[in-house]
Amino acid sequence: MTDNALTEAARVSKAWPFEEARKLLKRYPDGKPGGEPVLFETGYGPSGLPHIGTFQEVLRTTLVRRAYEALTGGAPTRLVAFSDDMDGLRKVPDNVPNAQLLHDNLNKPLSRIPDPFGKFDSFAAHNNAMLRDFLDRFGFEYEFVSSSERYNSGAFDDALRGVLRNFGAIMDIMLPTLREERRKTYSPVMPISPTTGAVLQVPVEVIDADAGMIRFTDEDGTVIEQSALSGQAKLQWKVDWAMRWVALGVDYEMYGKDLTDSGVQSGRIAKVLGGRKPEGLIYELFLDEKGEKISKSKGNGLTIEEWLTYGSDDSLGFYIFPNPKSAKSLHAGVIPRAVDDYWQFRERLAEQELDKQLGNPVWHLLRANLSSDRGVSSETPGAGDNLPVTYGLLLNLVGVLGAEANAEQVWSYLGNYVENATPEAHPALAQLVDTALAYNRDFVAPTLSKRAPTANEAAALRALDSALAGMAADTSAEDIQTEVYEIGKREEFGFESLRDWFRAQYETLLGSAQGPRMGSFIALYGIPETRALIAEALAR
Repeated sequence: MTDNALTEAARVSKAWPFEEARKLLKRYPDGKPGGEPVLFETGYGPSGLPHIGTFQEVLRTTLVRRAYEALTGGAPTRLVAFSDDMDGLRKVPDNVPNAQLLHDNLNKPLSRIPDPFGKFDSFAAHNNAMLRDFLDRFGFEYEFVSSSERYNSGAFDDALRGVLRNFGAIMDIMLPTLREERRKTYSPVMPISPTTGAVLQVPVEVIDADAGMIRFTDEDGTVIEQSALSGQAKLQWKVDWAMRWVALGVDYEMYGKDLTDSGVQSGRIAKVLGGRKPEGLIYELFLDEKGEKISKSKGNGLTIEEWLTYGSDDSLGFYIFPNPKSAKSLHAGVIPRAVDDYWQFRERLAEQELDKQLGNPVWHLLRANLSSDRGVSSETPGAGDNLPVTYGLLLNLVGVLGAEANAEQVWSYLGNYVENATPEAHPALAQLVDTALAYNRDFVAPTLSKRAPTANEAAALRALDSALAGMAADTSAEDIQTEVYEIGKREEFGFESLRDWFRAQYETLLGSAQGPRMGSFIALYGIPETRALIAEALAR
């Protein structure tokens, strides 16, 4: 069903996916001519395993795709996840077995190298399978396209002939961008050696562009004449990128800031080949906790698996969503707030007017993996859902229970605070209980240190204990919080601000410089249990 209200709201929304999609709208106001789908593409180099960069690129591209569908009232779209598995292996990755096997096959196409894991027909087939599993894990709707399959089957042959016909013009674009030494060996076309199977970076002479024939000197010094078609050659990657845009008809592709110049050159080559550069976004890269660029070889930053150990995929998407043109620090410390912010925005969604919903990251995330053939509607799945306990509060509870806490203990305490507190009734909370236990074990418990209260803090804690002693076990978090506030305001305890009183509770009862609303924590942890914490603090 087409929703006119959504289309009209989307056309004026300032959310970045709509701003990106409006670039495409200028090209195709009502979709491509003849009903052909608008093509979105993401690229992946299978010389290594999929990582968080792969996730963010597919997610962000999907968000733009859904935004374009909303803008056009449901114009057809496709998303291609392209694997450059025809590329030659230039370096042996550090995180794979049988390194010698890969070393013995350096410079060969990834699709023609044995799988060091011993599971698939080739190293590329292994990593491509990992890519598809990875994308399927998050429910992305996409079509997988293999570079090797396209080259080997001849599907790229016409485009390759175009490169050969425009060989000189492409050289004129590329040579000024290269160092003097590299210019001597550069060729847009990299033949595959008939003797070693390696992808060669050698000068090439075009003999017959229409026939696809080239001449080059093989590694052993033999002058070879062979076809560049049907998998007997591979294009240099900037030329390959441009050829792919033209051959596949790519309309939108985003890429990282480090590829800015490459995008310019590939765009010029695409024009020479008779096509045009796709619309796209140049995004900033991730930084580690020290503000340094994340590098797979360094192993700094955070992996997808690590994030999902300590948080949720929803929270990862939420953290990635804001302003792609700004760099983001990616480390474990950002996870708890990302989880809670996601759920706060999700809870607001049902109460917001449509124009405000379109600026809510959760609206985009919840729609990201809806199938494009389900139409366009202003109704958003999951709107109004909420988490009965914040992740921050959950971490405080687990922190008090200690590094050896288990899920059964946590759920027993959640019964004080959450109606029908079972994993089956609250699956999202169940996932976060497990991640909170892991986060506490690895990051919180090793840093907790409860200090002794000062004289005035001890007096305030005694007053709090006395107030709790007079409360029923089911006293609400709000009523407890009111009493906590009143104690902090009493002049006799000498707190300069309520912040000092809260910090005193965090540092003496929880062992942390920061903490939750104490009314909520006490209601969750239990009044008798909190009084026991106070007694321990006063005994220090």
